Parts: sequence; structure tokens; C-alpha cells
Amino acid sequence: MQTRRQFDHTEIEHRWQEAWDDADVFHIPDEATDPTYVLGMFPYTSGQLHMGHVRNYTITDAYARYKRMDGENVLHPMGWDSFGLPAENAAIERDTNPRDWTLSCIDTMREQMEGMGFGYDWEREITTCQPDYYRWNQWLFTRFREEGLVEREAAEINWCPSCETVLADEQVEGDAELCWRCDTPVEQRELDQWFLKITEYADELLDDLDDLDGWPSNVRQMQRNWIGRQHGATVEFEVSEAATSETSSGKQGEPRDYGPVEVFTTRLDTIFGVTFFALAPGHPIAEELAAEDDDIAHFVEEVADPEGDEPQGVPTDLTATNPATGEEIPVFVADFVLSDVGTGALMGVPGHDSRDHAFATSMDVDIVPVVAPSEDDVPDVSEAAYTEDGALVNSDDYDGLDSDEARERLEGDIESAAHDVQYRLRDWGISRQRYWGTPIPIIHCEECGPVSVPDEDLPVELPEFVRTTGNPLDAADEWKHVNCPECGADARRETDTMDTFMDSSWYFLRYVSPHLDDAPFDTERADDWMPVDRYVGGIEHAVMHLLYSRFVTKSLSDMKLLDHREPFTNLVTQGMVLLDGDKMSKSKGNVVSPQRIVEEYGADTARLFTMQAAQPEKDFDWTEEGVKSSYEFLQRLAGAVESFAESTFDGDHDEIAEYVEREIDATVAIANDEFESLTFNGALRETQELTSLLARYREETSPHGPTLERGLRTVVKLLAPVTPHICEELWSDLGGEGFVVEAEWPEPESDPAELELARQLVENTQEDVRHIISVADIDDPERIDIVVAAPWQFKALDLARESDADNVIGELMQEDEIRKQGDAAAKYGQELQQERQSLPETLSPEREQVALRRATWLFQREFDADVRLLTAEEADGDVASKARPGRPAIHID
Repeated sequence: MQTRRQFDHTEIEHRWQEAWDDADVFHIPDEATDPTYVLGMFPYTSGQLHMGHVRNYTITDAYARYKRMDGENVLHPMGWDSFGLPAENAAIERDTNPRDWTLSCIDTMREQMEGMGFGYDWEREITTCQPDYYRWNQWLFTRFREEGLVEREAAEINWCPSCETVLADEQVEGDAELCWRCDTPVEQRELDQWFLKITEYADELLDDLDDLDGWPSNVRQMQRNWIGRQHGATVEFEVSEAATSETSSGKQGEPRDYGPVEVFTTRLDTIFGVTFFALAPGHPIAEELAAEDDDIAHFVEEVADPEGDEPQGVPTDLTATNPATGEEIPVFVADFVLSDVGTGALMGVPGHDSRDHAFATSMDVDIVPVVAPSEDDVPDVSEAAYTEDGALVNSDDYDGLDSDEARERLEGDIESAAHDVQYRLRDWGISRQRYWGTPIPIIHCEECGPVSVPDEDLPVELPEFVRTTGNPLDAADEWKHVNCPECGADARRETDTMDTFMDSSWYFLRYVSPHLDDAPFDTERADDWMPVDRYVGGIEHAVMHLLYSRFVTKSLSDMKLLDHREPFTNLVTQGMVLLDGDKMSKSKGNVVSPQRIVEEYGADTARLFTMQAAQPEKDFDWTEEGVKSSYEFLQRLAGAVESFAESTFDGDHDEIAEYVEREIDATVAIANDEFESLTFNGALRETQELTSLLARYREETSPHGPTLERGLRTVVKLLAPVTPHICEELWSDLGGEGFVVEAEWPEPESDPAELELARQLVENTQEDVRHIISVADIDDPERIDIVVAAPWQFKALDLARESDADNVIGELMQEDEIRKQGDAAAKYGQELQQERQSLPETLSPEREQVALRRATWLFQREFDADVRLLTAEEADGDVASKARPGRPAIHID
């Protein structure tokens, strides 16, 4: 029996971490060619690692270690997303400055990462709040501006009154429109803002999603929805005061004409069903009306709720003329019409839009069907809208046309109509009115306007931290006032800083050449090393970081700074670590400290549990029992290796040893596939089952030393990417050369397909024996006969699997060996005919016998009975007749 050893995980971890560091194991030289680039989304510098970090970075570390053992050059770097409002607020709360607070957090998190044994190339570490990094944010901003991808304009923006800064659309969350950082309701303001024109790339960003086969489908769909491309048409409605209305002065006068107002619609085929016209509360006409009409002003300022469950509105004294019918229809100001969607105006078709239907019902507006399943089947739209395409009705000369043809005809026939494509995506507002971010490299001059800071004057470094309300850089007078680079006149710096997503939109490129002084990255090396092969991070970044990174990569490619146009080839969005079914969070008080787990059980235990609990993309519940189980497994493995190292094993290389060797090969074959696809839990399950098999092998017989040693070495190698510290120790105990992290990844010595068939054969046979014992209620079986099918049955199966003939039985009967079996062959042929679409692949009769003979000891061990392996010729005829290829007959005495 093996002995147990209680290894000191703290001592082992520190010793091997120092050894890796001294040997520079994880450094990749600049001369490396086409490395495998493995990257976890770099963390925000909050000060402590949480269990989500541990899971994310164990996934990438395990994969990087696996690829390194598999003979690849591997780039596996780490850095710090270190600008942003949370650090600024934390510094204010602690009466310090954001820089000192952030660097202190980085020191803590780096130490924790090193303690987890993550194998990073620390020589490539980057920190986004350091001038040698954000200098290149500024340089890229200037290049974008030169390319026409930057503009400054007054815009209605999302404003968080708590954070006192602008938010991008992607940073406003939920129906309640809350700030993504602090959950404060977001307000709308108009400010001068700097924008990156991501909309210039809307079509390419959308269309190229189809080629990102290595991305999860839900992430790609989220980006499609966010970009929101819609094909439709613009068309103009003439809007004016009704002839009977009064002027704004209250006197009867000439009705005001507001001219043509453009709308965008994807359903121009429904224009004959337009029965009202609606303006967004923020539309210029609505604002003009609100200034004159108290009821409209009250609605706009107090009542309008764009996120409400029911559409609301207020009537006006205006009418709009339907360009298709010439009819005048009432105009409303309505809260379900949005200023930043379409044109801020809407043609209401209540018969064919559910939202319009609800509004028309509440406002007592006519509802008319103009599209039907067929001309003879006009729907009743009084209770609900008919929203499908169909045949036009009640549409004059267009009756009978299908929706597609009608849209095309109407675009040509209506003078103001034109085909148009619109997007939900808006340009990326990068201006932030906070201190802790990259200063935007612009100088405002009264004579020259906004002037880019010359490259030789970059970086524009942040001044000393100013504690103030509002925009902190506005209070930095000495820093703010400069001379214009073009005319030398007095000027002032831009006091907004960049959205921190600018930092993360290209950081993966900086790792390629982090110390380069004359460019953000080495283009030649980036073309060789990029794109990132495996990228792992949270799904919450699907329409912010991931979309922005794609935009920046495409822009850089157009500037001839990169050859590729996508940053990440394969993406994994890891699931959350839960506690009792809930997401861990400090506010809920349900946080598990990684540091406590490392101190009590060791980093390897934490890594093993997070990897074996679920596939990377799945959520899983953290349990203390699961942690203890992982810890105990590692203790058992250490004991098995120690016992082997202290003993001599001189057993024969018999059939049991051959079975164990086959299982070693099968485990390796499966683990290879699982590691490559990042399905670590499957690989770990196989490895733990092999460990248990090796223990049973030692208990069953005097094992063959080389077989047992190969099994233990294989287990250690397969576990090394996930539990690297204990595996280095055990590798050393087994006499392995060098580090296990640099050892050659194991490969199966037999055909993986045949290994899988042999394993499945044994497992199915075991299950069949268990089933018979259970159904027959056999308490103490004395003998188990396992009968392999006759060779002719294997031949018949092979012929049936390869046959294209409709009559399989007839084809089989052309073979003498099969035909002479008479009724047995006919019966088996009927089975094959019926199941021909799902006939299994099997081993040959000889290989099937070998596989079962090698596994006989397992049957004897489990069922405590004599086991005989018989051919069909050796067995009783009734029993043999039940045997099939891949499914031996079973007889139990």
C-alpha cells in the first residue's frame, strides 16, 4: 500500500517559484517566431485579487503551460489597467493621490499573482497610468485625428452626477439607465466632446463577425445587436400648424410651416397605414413647442419616460402630410420616440407596429390594416398589430404587391424617399471630466482653434493631483496655460482626459515590444506575433472593450501599422464563481478570499478546484468540500509518488500491465483534445481516474515498474499546467530531468481512435454485467462468461457500414462466409438493415478479444467472480447467438 505524505505547500510553492524566476522560464525573447499568444484581460487595479481573477488567470496560465510543454514558443504577459475613476475616488477617501494608491495596489496584486504561480513574462509588464504607456494613447489620438477619425462637437451626452463625468452609451446599463460604476441614474446634458468615429467602421465591424469562428456566438450576437444595422428608407412629411390653430402669441394668423421633417423606417410598405406622426421630446420642433405651450413643456420635463412600460405622449396643434396619400395626420410629442435613434421623428403605423398600436389606442387614433397574409385574409388589427411582411391591402395602386416589392417601388415613386442604412452604434465619446486618465493632447488657441500637441512634446503628463469638485484639470492653472504650438500665442490645454477604454483598446499590442521608445509597438513583430491566439475574459466586455479593440485594430491596419484586422482569434468568456448560487461581491458579504485558500490549502489546490469544477465558460459554485477534495487528491498523489520512489517494483509485463498502458495512452489522447479546447475539467477528470487506476493496479498485483513509472510521470505531466508547484516536486521525486514545465508533453503510443473503441467496449461490458446482476438479483456471482461475437458478424457489420445499397441483406448474402450461417445471418442482416444509419465502428474480433482479456482483472476485482473470455465457437450456442460486435454476450452463474 502507498504511504501518505503531508507536503508543505507553502515551502514547495516558494521554492519552485524562485527556481522558475532564476531560470527565466517564462520569458520569450524578441527573436521568437510566431509564438502562441495567450492572454487574459488585464485586471483593473482594485488592490486585491478575487476568485474571478484566480479562475480567469488559471485558465490562461494552464493553457500557456500546456502549449509550452507541447513545444511552442509562448507569449503570456501581464499588465495593469490602472487609470479610472475608482482609483481617483479611493485616493480621495484615503487622503492620498491616485498614483500612489494605484501603484500600491499593483504591488499587492503582482505579489498575489506570483503567489498563485502564474507563469508570466514579467519583463513585458505594462502599466497604463505610466507616462511611457499613455504617451502612446496620445500619439494614437493624433494619428486618428490626422486620419479624420476624431471630431469635437457639442452633443447630448450621458452624464453621471455622482461620478461627475460623461459616460459612453455602452456604460449606461439597464432599462433604468444607471451608471455602470455607481448605479446612479444617468442624466442627459449637452457638452463639447471629443469623439472617435467608430461609426466609420460600422459595416466592417458587423460583417467581419461572421468570420470570427473562434468567438462565442452570444458575444458576436451582442455586437451585432449593438451595432444595430437596419436597412430601410428615409421619407419626408411636411409638418405645419393646423389651419385653425392660433399662433404662439395667441392671435389668429398665418399657420407656421415647419417644412419637411425626415423619418427613417424599415417598413415603407406600411406608409398607407400611417395615422399619426410623433416627435421625440428632444426634437428641435418639440423643444420649440415646449417653449410656447405649458402642456407640452410639462410633458417633456415632468412626464416623459422613455423607459416606461407604456408609450406616452401629448397632442400638438401640428399636422403632418403623408407623402403617399396627401392626408393630414395629427402630430404628437411622444416619449417612445428617441432623439438619438433614427431622426427623432416617427411615422406611426399602429396596424403593424405593437408600440405604435399601444400609443394609438391610448390616444384614440385610427388603426388601419395595410399589410395582410394575403389579399383575401385581411387581419383584424383592432386588438393587436400584424407585424409580419405580407401582401399590401388598402394601399391604392400597390394592393397585392408583397412587402419587399412594395418597399422597392415606393422608394422610387415617392419623391422624398431614398434607400438608407442606419445604425444603433454611435461614435465613441472619449472625453471624461476626471483627473486620473490620459490627458487629451490638444491645445486650444483662439487664433488657430484646437491644435494637436506635437509628437516631440509627448507625453503630456498629468500635473499634481488636485482635489476639487468638477473637472480637476480645470483647476491646474499652471499646467493648463501654455503657448500655441503653431502661432505661439497664449493658449490652454484640453482639460478632459480619455475614456479608460482607450487604454485597453490596444494594450495587447504593447506587450509585443513594451520598451520601444519610438513607436507604440514594433510593426514587424506585431505582424508575426499577433493576433492573440487565446483571449480570456468576462462577457461584460462584449460591447465595450472587445468592440473598441476591433475598431482600433482595423484603424491601425488602415494606417499601415498592422497587417491583420482583428485582434483576437479565439475568445473565451469565463463564467462566474458563485457562492450558494450568487455572484460573489463585497456588498453581499459572500466573498471567498483567494489569499485564505492559498494559505490554508495552497495555490495548487485553488487552481485545481477552479479548473475541475466546470468548463471555463460555465458558472460554478465555490464549495469548501470541493476545495478539500482537491487538496486530498493532491496529497494522495504525492503519497503515491513517494511510495514509488522508495520501493522496487519487479512485476511482469503481463496483460494487466498492457491494460494499464492502454489506459495511459487513452488518457493522454483525451487530455490532449481537452487541453487544446480549454475543456480542463474533462482532462482533469481523466487524469484523476488514471491516478485511481494506478492505485488499483498496485493493489491488484506486483506491478511492472516501468509501466507504473510511466503512468505516474504521465499524471504529473498532465497535471503540471494546472497544479505546477506540486508537479515540479513530484517530477523531481520521479527523477525527471529539468523542470516539468519544460518537459515534453506526453503523446499516446497507440492510435487514439482504437484506444477510444477499446475503452468504450470495456465500459459497456462492465455496465452490461452490472445491469444483469441487478435485474436478476444475483447476490454472489460465481462465474461470468464474456462471449465475443463470431468473425462473420464483424465482417457483416463492416460491409453494412460501407454499403450504399438499399438492400443490405442481399449484399451480405453474396458473401459465402456470411451466407452459410443461414437463419442467423438473415436475422443479423435484418438488424443491420434497420439500424444502418447508426451502425457503430468497432474493433476487429482479434482486437476486441485482446482489449477484453487485458481488462479481465477489473471484472474479477469488481464482481469477485471467475471471469472467462470465450469466442462464439467456445460458448454455448444460445449465449453466443446474443453476442454482437462491440457488445459481447454475458452469461452469469
